[in-house]
Amino acid sequence: MNDLAPLLAPEGRALLDEVRDTDPAHELAVATRLRRDHPAELVSAALGQARLRQRAVAKFGAEDAARMFFTPNGVEQSTRRGVAAYRAERLRAAGVRSVADLCCGIGGDAIALARAGIRVLAVDRDPQTAAAARANADALGLAGLIEVREADVTEVDTSAYDAVFVDPARRSSKRGRIFDPEAYSPPLSWAVRAALKAPRAAALKVAPGIPHEAVPAEAEAEWISDGGDVKEAVLWFGTAPGTIRATLLPGPRTLVSRGLPDPAVRPVGRYLYEPDGAVIRSHLVAEVAEPLDGGLIDPTIAYITADTLNPTPYATAYEITDRLPFNVKKLKALLREREVGVLTVKKRGSAVEPEELRRKALPKPHGTASVTVFLTRVAGAPTMLLGHPAR
Repeated sequence: MNDLAPLLAPEGRALLDEVRDTDPAHELAVATRLRRDHPAELVSAALGQARLRQRAVAKFGAEDAARMFFTPNGVEQSTRRGVAAYRAERLRAAGVRSVADLCCGIGGDAIALARAGIRVLAVDRDPQTAAAARANADALGLAGLIEVREADVTEVDTSAYDAVFVDPARRSSKRGRIFDPEAYSPPLSWAVRAALKAPRAAALKVAPGIPHEAVPAEAEAEWISDGGDVKEAVLWFGTAPGTIRATLLPGPRTLVSRGLPDPAVRPVGRYLYEPDGAVIRSHLVAEVAEPLDGGLIDPTIAYITADTLNPTPYATAYEITDRLPFNVKKLKALLREREVGVLTVKKRGSAVEPEELRRKALPKPHGTASVTVFLTRVAGAPTMLLGHPAR
């Protein structure tokens, strides 16, 4: 059932409440029972929506997810609540009071903007997606601030709004994930033109893998991670052109480029620092290494090494106990000797898959000790660095 209308009717809402906590393992039995009193298509739609709501908890929280309406693509592609709230707060702090949210999806960003007190025009050309966005604004009590319009975003007049937010589609049903910004829908070049017309500010959500050379000169580029996972890059207009920053959530903690040269390569010291993914994507490893008095273990690897421990929010520190050339047999023997029962494998600059090494090096736990192994290169040579989180 592609039409949300039956689920919004009293019978549909009652069914949604009834199937809310249905265990997927019991779904068939629940469906069989409910079909005695309700249309089969409506029962299927309600159970499908319940599954989507359960998946959406990770992004929207249990309270919001239980009231919202989702499409499969909407759950997959929508912005995590904390990231959307951070972006909305930046716009609010810039004096923005109205935003044209283009390619709004199911309305995750529009919801965050409205909760920041910003009036929103939310636009999407897909009827089902627009219907979900409209239902979500109503379900969360934000319909007074969010107008949802089903339209082609390239034909919408945004001149009456302080700012523009564009989240182009970066996936294709035929090709999957799209890496070329000009293959986005709409293309990045169109989104930039729309941003430059905005009276006060604009934000374009792009893939975190966007090449730095594709960032327009008029834009500020920000890479955002949440809980250590890189979620997106944002091109800001009307803020600080040419600025590059990495922002870590929750927090937020923000690191701004100072144009430092790449750190020097040096021998592996007592500590290894693993920079946050947003730091790496934004090319700000040097800004993290400088206050640590650190260097790189290899000119092509974003691991920082130092002799002293200086905690930083922008990298995770590990104390290194061993350095070995890549050799699975030697590693296996060492783990057995030290009675290791928990093995964490990280890699950067290695073709070996962590799970493969874990299976070969520790087929059976030998004790309760834990070790972290870094598969990497040191001065060009395949190397294993062993250690544990620094305390």
